Amino acid sequence: MILVNGKTASSIEVADRGLQYGDGLFETIAIRDERAILYLSHLKRLEDGCRRLSIPLIARRILDEEIFKLCQGVSRGVLKIVVTRGSGGRGYQPPSQPQPTRILSLHPWPNYPSIFMEYGITLRVCRTSLGYNPCLAGIKHLNRLEQVLARSEWENPMIPEGLMLDSQGHVVEGTMSNLFIVQNGRLETPDLSGCGVAGVMREFILKQAFNSGLKTIVRPLILADLRSAEEIFMCNSLIGIWPVRRVGETQYPLGPLTQHLQHLIQIQLLHSN
Repeated sequence: MILVNGKTASSIEVADRGLQYGDGLFETIAIRDERAILYLSHLKRLEDGCRRLSIPLIARRILDEEIFKLCQGVSRGVLKIVVTRGSGGRGYQPPSQPQPTRILSLHPWPNYPSIFMEYGITLRVCRTSLGYNPCLAGIKHLNRLEQVLARSEWENPMIPEGLMLDSQGHVVEGTMSNLFIVQNGRLETPDLSGCGVAGVMREFILKQAFNSGLKTIVRPLILADLRSAEEIFMCNSLIGIWPVRRVGETQYPLGPLTQHLQHLIQIQLLHSN
């Protein structure tokens, strides 16, 4: 089911700036037992992105009502929210009084092999790099061509994710996920002030780790940091945590801290909103 501005539809205006220029944002939310998991965190990031792009905010009441409608009877699925600046004339200059377009769509739960979560994954390093742009860093905007190019670099279904670096060689994120490493018992994740998406699950894990007394560090990372890491894992709102067992020639154990965090977030997500 798809709702466009609250009405059942499957198309948008050709002049919509989301189509013409990628002028908008999106969120991908896990649905379990008719409930949007980490909904308030997703909504916060969406609203932050709208403020940074000067797109008028969608009233929470409207989103609440439409999400409730879409999620009725859904035991497990994926909700995608897209907000664009709306239609506008030719040219980059935004309209002075934009009328945002909102698209809510419901999708089947992805059929990832359980071995990815239980045993871990092989992670490859992508050739495609991320451009440095602090103005867009952190938000989940619609311009995803870097990720599209990176994900087109391989077809092996047993390598589900690729690691993306910026133009300076700093490790940033996966094509669809965020990265954590364990170093000397510390939980470390890349600094995203120059590029990358500040994932909702990344934020949730940092919060849960801090509340558990684990030392957490956000800092620039390079590939050498990964080679010396004790554990590595990737995360996002749909996959939860995937342990990483191999990057290039370096192999990693299924580490105790990764397993502890997997168990911890599964428990905490049952009570989150």
